[in-house]
Amino acid sequence: MTPERPRGEDAIPQPATQTPSFRAPAVEPSPPRSAQSAPQLYAALDLGTNSCRMLIAQAKGSQFQVVDSFSKSVQLGVGLEASGRLSRSSMGRTIQALRICQKKIEKHGVSRMRLVATEACRRARNSRDFMRQIRRETGLSVEIIPAEEEARLAVISCAPLVSRRTEQLLVVDIGGGSTELVWIDLSAVPPEDRARAIMRLHAGFAPTGPLPAARVVDWISVPLGVATLKDQFVDVEDDAARFALMSWFFEENLASFSPYNADNPREGFQIIGTSGTVTTVAASFLNLRRYDRTKVDGLSMTSDQIDSVIREYLSLGPEGRRSDPRIGRDRHSLIMSGAAILQALMRIWPTDRLSVADRGLREGLLYAQMSADGVLGDGPYR
Repeated sequence: MTPERPRGEDAIPQPATQTPSFRAPAVEPSPPRSAQSAPQLYAALDLGTNSCRMLIAQAKGSQFQVVDSFSKSVQLGVGLEASGRLSRSSMGRTIQALRICQKKIEKHGVSRMRLVATEACRRARNSRDFMRQIRRETGLSVEIIPAEEEARLAVISCAPLVSRRTEQLLVVDIGGGSTELVWIDLSAVPPEDRARAIMRLHAGFAPTGPLPAARVVDWISVPLGVATLKDQFVDVEDDAARFALMSWFFEENLASFSPYNADNPREGFQIIGTSGTVTTVAASFLNLRRYDRTKVDGLSMTSDQIDSVIREYLSLGPEGRRSDPRIGRDRHSLIMSGAAILQALMRIWPTDRLSVADRGLREGLLYAQMSADGVLGDGPYR
């Protein structure tokens, strides 16, 4: 089935073998709440090109506990490549999903929330009108965030997966309409402070403050995600040929990313991938017929293991992928475009391993809100 966080699952599980916890970004705090009041609930919603996903959570120590969640494939970006506009039908599907989110928010009495839209709404000519329609029909205020903020939130949510041995880090977020890549140099940061240095990027990619800084070498938002890349090659009938063309086309779009041609050593280099594509490939590798986040998040996969899963997808063909429970009905039509992006990334850079992250934009949004209110046990990152 399609990867989805189980209800009540901790944002970051903390068994004995788990990477140490980290604290959340600091923003302007709100007035303190009464010590006698019930735990404050927070919502974070990510409206992407393909999916509408929401988490409702409460602070628990230095992390958060998920109280409720929602995930629905709304295919908001269908037809956007050709028309430059969000279609009436895709907006209708999205409004229906957002009504469910609104009911969950109301049911749980959530007053603190941040609801954001990404690439499809950044590109569509009628997106501002759509934001007003959402407000009118659901009462929810959704904001369109810039690509840099989307990339930054994905990066800080992956901080616990950064190895102490990592000196060069590439964080990749494969979305429906775009793919964000952030290249970070950690060589000047002491090993024990590298995860914290990543979290301090919440304030922006430019270094600030006296502490050892993670240096963002470069970042890019490629306007190709699982949905938009698939649309580029929808007219290619042969499954294997279409996959190869998608992978090489994505690589061509990385030419302006400065680390692309850099001579980087294999030692001390780490790629972290966060997306439904990456978690689906991981679930397929583990042969999970029912998704288990605790087995997927933090998993390290070799290039050979990733290639083996992709070859299996190709051998299954479109019909086989449609019925494979490890992929799920919502993702079978998009998995090969995502796999093409993933294969290109593993082909280009000097590593034979990928760290799998079941986390991303929503987690970053939750940490920012909770830090603003000072409700996390370890306090904010400065």
